[in-house]
Amino acid sequence: MSVQPSAAMPDLPKQALDNGFHSVALRNTMRNQRIQDFFFHKITLLFAASVLLVLVGIIVSLVIGAWPALKEFGPGFVTRVEWDPVGDQFGAMIAIWGTLATSLIALAVAFPISFGIALFLTEICPVWLRRPMGTAVELLAGVPSIIYGMWGLFVFAPLFADHVQPLLKSTLGQLPVIGQLFQGPTMGIGILTAGLILAIMIIPFIASVMRDVFEIVPTVLKESAYGLGCTKWEVVRKVVLPYTRNGVVGGVMLGLGRALGETMAVTFVIGNAHDLSWSLFSAGNSISSTLANEFAEAASPLHVSSLFALALILFAITFIVLSAAKLMLVGMSRKEGTK
Repeated sequence: MSVQPSAAMPDLPKQALDNGFHSVALRNTMRNQRIQDFFFHKITLLFAASVLLVLVGIIVSLVIGAWPALKEFGPGFVTRVEWDPVGDQFGAMIAIWGTLATSLIALAVAFPISFGIALFLTEICPVWLRRPMGTAVELLAGVPSIIYGMWGLFVFAPLFADHVQPLLKSTLGQLPVIGQLFQGPTMGIGILTAGLILAIMIIPFIASVMRDVFEIVPTVLKESAYGLGCTKWEVVRKVVLPYTRNGVVGGVMLGLGRALGETMAVTFVIGNAHDLSWSLFSAGNSISSTLANEFAEAASPLHVSSLFALALILFAITFIVLSAAKLMLVGMSRKEGTK
């Protein structure tokens, strides 16, 4: 008696053939994925390496360009005050002092104001006002620097010379130690004016970054602190700031980096004078303003090389500042780990 195949019984050869097709397709898919991952890894590695290559290229080009001046004047180039293009005698101290002084003034003024703006927008500001004010801050961050420079020269400097500088001279200028910083002619332009213009420029940057990092603090953390009876300032000091410390420092370093390298706004209001004075009212120069004013007109090779040396020094200053900020964050993290 013969057994008829049931309709429910699977076709074994056909199933085996389908399984083979599926395994081949799976192997092909996995091979394609491995190829795609390989190329994706190499392309992203190339992108990351290109940043290092550009950085190394900038350093090498600056060193090559600055070498004749560094060879001629030696390490004393950093401490030399003389800047005489006619006699081919150059030193970086005046430009370094102007860069550091204007940047520190800008940071000292901008940091507390930016901190207050960010706190108001995230913790205190009514909801209906939060978006317009945040948009206004972002618009200020997008204003070109030359606009700040022109406004500083034609509007801010005259008002500063007529009303603010005389007041500072008659009050702070009479103090025994810091009085030297607020002495001299009240012309409206100078180191202090450049620092204040830089402060106005970097306030929107720092405030925008701080506002963004303050907004990422989990609401449950702040509500828990309020539930324990903390005030707004205690919540900010004990919850918001510890949670967003890295972002706050990053925002401050972003603003300081722009202040160190700002060119056009500083060139308009710093006075562009190669003089070294303790008075913040006096005209001076920064590294960026010196490069902007003299690079196109540099005649001798030593003059051009000295400008390259100034650019290398500015690069080193920025690197040192960012490294110090990173080390500070690492130290603070270690201290937290020991508590």
